[in-house]
Amino acid sequence: MKEPIKITIFQAYVFWENVEKNLQNLALRLSSLKEKTDLIILPEMFNTGFTLNVESCAEDMQGPTMEWLFKMAQKFDCKVAGSLIVKEGGQYYNRFVWMSPDGYYDYYDKRHLMALIGEDKLFQAGSKRIVTEIKGWKICPMIGNDLRYPVWSRNTGSMYDIVVYGSAWPDSRSLHWRTLIPARALENNAYAIGVNRVGYDGNEVYYSGGSMCISPTAGVVYYKPEDEDLYTFTLNPQDLENERKQMEGIASEGDAFDLSVE
Repeated sequence: MKEPIKITIFQAYVFWENVEKNLQNLALRLSSLKEKTDLIILPEMFNTGFTLNVESCAEDMQGPTMEWLFKMAQKFDCKVAGSLIVKEGGQYYNRFVWMSPDGYYDYYDKRHLMALIGEDKLFQAGSKRIVTEIKGWKICPMIGNDLRYPVWSRNTGSMYDIVVYGSAWPDSRSLHWRTLIPARALENNAYAIGVNRVGYDGNEVYYSGGSMCISPTAGVVYYKPEDEDLYTFTLNPQDLENERKQMEGIASEGDAFDLSVE
């Protein structure tokens, strides 16, 4: 049975390719958390910024960033999630790790790599989705460009209650971001959360944040443009149930509400 869940979004500034500085800064900022949370979500490549310098920035699954995630999960007694570059079996992955306080972790490898910038030439694409669970809520993690692919995000038989996109989404395409996250919430009858970063990276690409949580009826639970932000909100099971019933009622006026994969 679902219980109310507290989710913390960290829309962070990320220092370019500086793992040590990022982990120190993120830990310092997280220390200002005043309330208990169940999940902390960080942006895509939170420890380096979005970079294609895979050889110099990749870690293995026993590296300092994984150790840091474990320490943060222990400290705040919650799951901590974020993506990093991982080298495994001679391949590089953009990997979204979900770390638990007991050291158990699950992970999702980014499926839709950005051919436009050559990400697909350096990283191995993931081949499967995962669903993790917190307090009865089923959560499906995605990364960045996965947001553009509705079939990959499709919620078959209400498999998940929340879809999360950890991202490094540039300001130049912010309209796409603001459009697609509500679309994923509406079409999948689930909460959709996007966690972005802020500031310039080493290639002078600007990120304007815009992290958000959108309800199944496209209601705005949280939205924050431009500034670094650490924010906690609560999702309630009854709200999810009510919104899903509302969407099913809308769908029944026309075509059946069918989320099955074609």
